[in-house]
Amino acid sequence: QVQLVESGGGLVQAGGSLRLSCAVSGRTFSRYAVAWFRQAPGKEREFVATISYNGGVTDYADSVKGRFTISRDNAKNTVFLQMNSLKPEETAVYYCAARTYYSSASPGEYPYWGQGTQVTVSS
Repeated sequence: QVQLVESGGGLVQAGGSLRLSCAVSGRTFSRYAVAWFRQAPGKEREFVATISYNGGVTDYADSVKGRFTISRDNAKNTVFLQMNSLKPEETAVYYCAARTYYSSASPGEYPYWGQGTQVTVSS
């Protein structure tokens, strides 16, 4: 079993930055690709970013390219999402998810999920 715990959410003004963390435990972390998704009230869960098991491949939603950066530290079993130039419409619960080896932008491809962390961007 794999457990994921997100942290780092909070309230930030538009244009500000936050760094989310996803701590992964339970199995060999280096075998897992990890992704970030977000879900705003009344909306479907949407893909934000993903990183492959070895960090060699990353992918981003078009809406966050150039502003968000996903990275991982396999020694610390942690994946990070650096979010810059945040916008009010990015207010959502942010979730990290894991699957073996290769990344995907589809939430249905991920069997393991964290509980989420709230990000609120004020205007």
